[in-house]
Formats: sequence, C-alpha cells, structure tokens
Amino acid sequence: MSFLLDTHVLLWAAGVPERLPGEVRAMIEDPKTELIFSAVSIWEVAIKNGLGRADFNVDPRLLLRGLRENGYQELPVTATHAAAVDLLPPIHSDPFDRLLVAQAQAEAHTLLTADTTVARYPGPIRIM
Repeated sequence: MSFLLDTHVLLWAAGVPERLPGEVRAMIEDPKTELIFSAVSIWEVAIKNGLGRADFNVDPRLLLRGLRENGYQELPVTATHAAAVDLLPPIHSDPFDRLLVAQAQAEAHTLLTADTTVARYPGPIRIM
C-alpha cells in the first residue's frame, strides 16, 4: 500500500515518531508500505521555517535529505495536480492541504492525515 503523508504526519514520522499512534508507526515501519512525501510539504516547511517562528524550527533541506535517505518517495507537483484543486469542494481553505488532497486523488495514493477537516474530503484519505 502507498501512503502520501500530509505535512504534520510527515514531520512527526521524521522527527517525533512517538507522537504517532502505534498502529501508524507500525505501518510506517513496515517495509511493504510505500511512503510518499509531496514537494508541497517541503514548500510548506520552507515557508514556515522562513517566518522565523519560535514554535517552528525545521530545516527543509535536512528534512528532505532525511526523507530520501530513509526511502521515502518524492511526489512532485504537476500542472494536473494544480488544476485538480478546483474540483475539490470548499471544505478546507489551506492551499497546502488542498493540493495534497488533489495529489492523493490524482495519483491514487491514500493521504494519511491527522486533520479531521482534511479527512472530510472524498477519496483516498485515512485519518490517524
């Protein structure tokens, strides 16, 4: 099975896996599970890190390197993904989350999220 991790889940998996429920941790550690991260999440991390917020200190380059070294597959953003955003119902206003949902739908990956609002979208979404 392939899972596209939303940004929160990705950050927890990469940096504080103890924040993940045991079932999710086991799934992520299963070598049969294909873990996918989106360029959208790296972009979101870069923006938040660049704001210099005291509550957010994640170097997007280190995150990217760690993800690649740990076998995560990168999903680039395509024009098809961007165009698919307008097909989504107006459930969530966050552009990063909306693009992640569009990518999951377009690529038939299950989006793994901790966000109950994102989980309301139709399609391959799993709330953790």
